[in-house]
Amino acid sequence: MQTRSWWSRSRNQFFLLGLAILAAWLVRQTQGAALYEMYYWVTRPFHLSTSTVMEQEKIVRQIDPRINQLEAQIQELKNQNQKFQDILNYVASKKQGKGIVAPVIGRSADSWWKQIIIGRGSQQGVRNQDLVVAPGGLIGRVMSVTPSTSKVMLLSDPMSRIGVTISRSRNMGFLKGNSTEQGIMEFFESDPKVKVGDVVVTSSYSQLVPEGLPIGKVVSVDMNKAPSPEAIVEFFASVSSVEWVIIYPNQKPVNSSQ
Repeated sequence: MQTRSWWSRSRNQFFLLGLAILAAWLVRQTQGAALYEMYYWVTRPFHLSTSTVMEQEKIVRQIDPRINQLEAQIQELKNQNQKFQDILNYVASKKQGKGIVAPVIGRSADSWWKQIIIGRGSQQGVRNQDLVVAPGGLIGRVMSVTPSTSKVMLLSDPMSRIGVTISRSRNMGFLKGNSTEQGIMEFFESDPKVKVGDVVVTSSYSQLVPEGLPIGKVVSVDMNKAPSPEAIVEFFASVSSVEWVIIYPNQKPVNSSQ
């Protein structure tokens, strides 16, 4: 009875001891290969094959450029939205009446400073000679119109001529384009009262545009220029990077080049 009770208590220990002896014998006979094999099969589900790793790396390489592209597109949309908001705020702050907001949809390198194409035309109410304004001031006039687009002659076009005046002293002249963000003002008087920083606006004598529209500010003066003094005028509105504009009706009859 005691023997049977002793065996009942000890048989698990003998079983474990037997397994340990068997494992030790297998390790000795196979130099551990059996245990390595067992370890491999136990951990196999957690292994990634070389081909799987390479495939995952390939997917990552394909995804990264797409993420970068999407991030760039999102940033561009944010920039466009900000510029559109700026133009709406500018319209709301002015009293010229209700303007037509239009995107710049075309511009060629060989006429970069001469003209732009905007995405509004006669169907939206745009007419020839309408005024084109960007945040800051006047940038040009509509020169031709189709049902859905319009061509704008910029102030920076060397062929552009409009009558302007110095706001402070009321000295007058005309502004011509210079294929840059600056125009050249030629004075009518031989000794105009002008200085750097003076504001330039459209003149009451201009037959192209209404008076008082902001153009820019004087950045340099050449009193010795022949046949009359000249001033370099930096435009208030950026001509080179404009993306949205506002078109206003031009109530001024066009009869001359000034």
